[in-house]
Amino acid sequence: MLVNSYEVVVLGGGPGGYVAAIRAAKLGKTVALIEVRELGGTCLNRGCIPSKTLLRHAEVIETIEKAKSWGIETGDMTFSLSKMLARKDAVIKQLRTGIDHLLKQGKIDVYNGVGKVQAAGKITVQLADKEEVLQGEKIILATGSRPLVPPIDGIEEAAYFTSDTIFDIEKIPKSMVIIGGGIIGVELACIFASLNVPVSIVEMNDRIVPSEEPEASKALARSLKKKKISIMTNTKVTKIEQQGARQLIHIETAQGKAETLDTEAILMAVGRAPNTSAFAELKLEMDGPFVKVDSAMQTSDPTIYAVGDVTGGWQLAHVASAEGVVAAANAAGGKQTVDYRMVPRCVYTSPEIASVGLTEAEAKQQGIDYKVVRVDHAGNGRALAQDEKEGFTKLIAGTQYGEILGVLMVGPHVTEIIAEPSAFIHLEGTVDELASMIHAHPTITESLYEAAASWIGKGVHH
Repeated sequence: MLVNSYEVVVLGGGPGGYVAAIRAAKLGKTVALIEVRELGGTCLNRGCIPSKTLLRHAEVIETIEKAKSWGIETGDMTFSLSKMLARKDAVIKQLRTGIDHLLKQGKIDVYNGVGKVQAAGKITVQLADKEEVLQGEKIILATGSRPLVPPIDGIEEAAYFTSDTIFDIEKIPKSMVIIGGGIIGVELACIFASLNVPVSIVEMNDRIVPSEEPEASKALARSLKKKKISIMTNTKVTKIEQQGARQLIHIETAQGKAETLDTEAILMAVGRAPNTSAFAELKLEMDGPFVKVDSAMQTSDPTIYAVGDVTGGWQLAHVASAEGVVAAANAAGGKQTVDYRMVPRCVYTSPEIASVGLTEAEAKQQGIDYKVVRVDHAGNGRALAQDEKEGFTKLIAGTQYGEILGVLMVGPHVTEIIAEPSAFIHLEGTVDELASMIHAHPTITESLYEAAASWIGKGVHH
């Protein structure tokens, strides 16, 4: 059998894989990319892009409703789910076409099939009509993850959606229970609540978005409740029963109180599990269910690298891409590492949540002497003009040098604004330097200036 040899073979065409492939090609390597489904992976096809497209729809619907109190009246609002989903599909198609063009431009061979990595750099690819055998000097694993479905009593008979299937829903349900109050769960709650679907969130933790700081969780919970989203924390699902078109979800609170939720649709959003079947024969060193890697993204086999969700690190598309760039550089003979200090973390709800750097808890855990300043947006001109004044900006800086350690923002468009404090942390900037910058007025970014100026005792409005 003919074997196609490459200097770098990448398994997975998501934001970690296709970026790694393009970077390796630009470094002069011959590259093959194997993808079993669509280019762009989960992020583009079943995650970041479809959710943010539909969240934009939710934002417009919410703005139209809010505008009534501003003196702007419209007729009865109507929704066309089919048109919303068609727009989502058009956005995905355009971006996927762009990735395909970049791969062709880089002269990267793309194999659309199931890849299996064997010993000594051999990879078999089962295509639709035949099997190909590839040989790779270096291999980059970017196989991603899949929605985790917990072993709840009755789950086998239950009808439920996951983040992989929810974006192809055929009709607006009469009600929805979302099991899991993490980032995926709360974003989808906002989408369906905007479509007038009664939504309930069931979360085992003591708060929603537990990966964020407590005050961000509290602010978001307050906003979601205003959207008539029911939030049940410290609550677990014990059983699911199917009753025709309806489903009964049996829950239990931390106090042992049992309740039953009656719903039409169920969305599972409890987390994700790594896809490891493509390289199960390799016997790589693992970290629990995830592939163990070092700071250079190298696995226990020096010829194999791994990036993205399969490593169990940050389950964020932009982190997977950054890791893909590093893995490709190292596979091409370089020596690079990923600096995770300035990874921005974003939740695209209303209000948005964005953070970067250390949390208060992390700074305390590391024994750093720090000071915190929080500036509420209630006095921010732009926030008031936009009728979105419930957010805040929180800045954490070390007392020794005034170096900015972390920033948390809640409010409109903060997922865009977080790039500024990310740059400061990357450049080891200080509160003095941030306070010396002129920020445009009126903008939400002024709250960053106010926080820094207040931190050094020179605040004007705070």
